[in-house]
Amino acid sequence: MARNITTGIDIGTHQIKVVISEQKQDKHRGFPTIIGTGIAQSRGLRHGYIINAADTSEGIKNAINQAQKVAGIRVKRAYLSVGGVGLEEIRSRGETTITRADSEVTDLDIERALKDTEDRISKRIINRKILHVIPLRYRLDGEIVLGHPQGMKGSRLEVDTLFVTCLEQHLNDLIQAVEDAGIEVSDAMASPLAGSFVTLTKTQKIAGCVLANIGAETVSIVIFENNVPQSLKVFPIGSTDITHDIALGLKISLEEAEQIKRGAITNTDYPKKKLDDIITARLSDIFQLIDAHLKKIEKDELLPAGIILTGGGSGIATIEDLARASLKLPTRTATLHVSNATDKFHTTVRDSSWAVAYGLCIWGFSSEEESAGIQIAKKTGSNLIAWIKQFLP
Repeated sequence: MARNITTGIDIGTHQIKVVISEQKQDKHRGFPTIIGTGIAQSRGLRHGYIINAADTSEGIKNAINQAQKVAGIRVKRAYLSVGGVGLEEIRSRGETTITRADSEVTDLDIERALKDTEDRISKRIINRKILHVIPLRYRLDGEIVLGHPQGMKGSRLEVDTLFVTCLEQHLNDLIQAVEDAGIEVSDAMASPLAGSFVTLTKTQKIAGCVLANIGAETVSIVIFENNVPQSLKVFPIGSTDITHDIALGLKISLEEAEQIKRGAITNTDYPKKKLDDIITARLSDIFQLIDAHLKKIEKDELLPAGIILTGGGSGIATIEDLARASLKLPTRTATLHVSNATDKFHTTVRDSSWAVAYGLCIWGFSSEEESAGIQIAKKTGSNLIAWIKQFLP
C-alpha cells in the first residue's frame, strides 16, 4: 500500500524549513505524523522576495535533502508558503440575482456573487495573483445570513469578500526556485494562514484573536473571528531590526548582537537597562503597527482570545508583557500542536517557527470539507497553481 506523504516548504528570509509528514490510517485526520525535517540558511531573499534565485534554490535543495535523509524517502512535490511584503488584502462586495424559479439559493448563485466581487477589483490587482478568496458574510435580500445561504430563499444575494493577493512576479520566482531544486509545487498558501493551522485552536478563532508572526525582516498578522480570517497584513519590520539596533547601541558586531538578543550570551558587561531599552523601543514600534491596523478594521481591544505570538522573534524575553501593555489584549507565545510527532521531532519543532511548514502539511492532507478549523475548497490544476481558495464560513 502506498504511503500518504505530504511535504511543506516554508521559504523565509532568514531560514528555509521543510517538513515531511505522513497521514496514517490509525491517526486522526488533520494531524499527520512528522517523519522528517530539514533546515537551511536562507540566502537570496529580501523582505520575503527573491533577489538571487540561484542562492534561494540552493538553500531549498539543502533543506529538502536533510528532510529526505531523515524520512528515508524522496520528495517529488510539495506545498509552498507565500509570505513577505508582497502579500496584501483587498475587500470587495458582490451581488447576484437568484435564478431558480422557486427563489432557492444554489451553489451557482454563490459562485456568481463571488465572481462579481472579483470583477469589481480587477483593475486593482494588476500584476497580482489571487491566492485566497474568503467570503466574510452573506446577505439575502439585505438580511445577514447566519451560516450557509444554500437552500434559503430570496431574490438577491450579496457577499462581502476578503481577497488575499500576492505579487505575480514574486510567486513565479518562488515556484521557479522550488522547481529548480527538483520539486514540483502542488499548491501555494499565504504563510500567516498556514501557520494558523497549528498555532491556534478553533475556540480562539471563533472567539476572535490575532496571530502575529515576528520573522527576520517582516511581521505578518492574521485576525480571526467566527472561525474565519477577517484580515491579513504584513509589515516591513522584523527581529533583524532589533539585532541591528543592539549592534549600533552597544557598538558590537552583528553576530554578538544576535546572540545577546536570543539570550545565548548572558554574562556581558553591557548595561542591562540600555539593552532592555533598545529591545523595547523596536518591539514597541512593531506593536504600534499592529494596533494601528486593529484600529483600522475596528478590532482593537475587541479580540477575547487576544494576540498569539509566533515566529523566530517571539522568543525574545519580556515580549509578552510588552504586547499585553501595548495592545491591551490577552497575550501568549504560541506552541505547536504536534501531537503525532515522534520524540526526536518534538525537540526539533517545539518552537513555533516551524508552524508554517507543518501547517502546509496539514493543509495538504485536508479534504474540501475540513481543515483544522478552517474549511477550504481546493481547486488545484495539474500544472498550475490554484489561484483561488474559498474559505467557507
